[in-house]
Amino acid sequence: MPRLAIYPGSFDPPTLGHRDVAQRASRLFDGVIVAIGANSLKTNLLSVEDRLRALASCFEDLPNVQVKAFDGLLVDYARSEGAAFIVRGLRAVSDFDYEFQVSMANDQLAPEIETVLLMTSWEYSYVSSTIVREVFRLGGDLSGFVPPSVIKIMESARNP
Repeated sequence: MPRLAIYPGSFDPPTLGHRDVAQRASRLFDGVIVAIGANSLKTNLLSVEDRLRALASCFEDLPNVQVKAFDGLLVDYARSEGAAFIVRGLRAVSDFDYEFQVSMANDQLAPEIETVLLMTSWEYSYVSSTIVREVFRLGGDLSGFVPPSVIKIMESARNP
């Protein structure tokens, strides 16, 4: 049976840190689904369609990585895809508190699905979608934060 993992997030926009975690997960699992989940607490810069395109462009060279969107509980989505693992990235100690709580809640809901926490590579440990959105809003250089293909999608979203 293939070892399938879900790497969920809002990915608004996808960053080099997201790519790093997904790329490393793609070496650990037979397949990885990078899954855009709805987060009602966030105001999105990019539409779901733009994020799907941006993520697809980030993983063109990774044949075992797919990009999809989902609604509802993550564990229900993981079950529907046949995934036994959830991958989450950690940038700093502060991320651990939140990820630990979510992992324990998911374990309560679906004990058969294991959460795997991957440390982001040090060069991306400061990168977050929130910072990228702010740099973008203020007209800064995004090249150290997101892949070039994502910059193009962000710029086209700003100037439709």
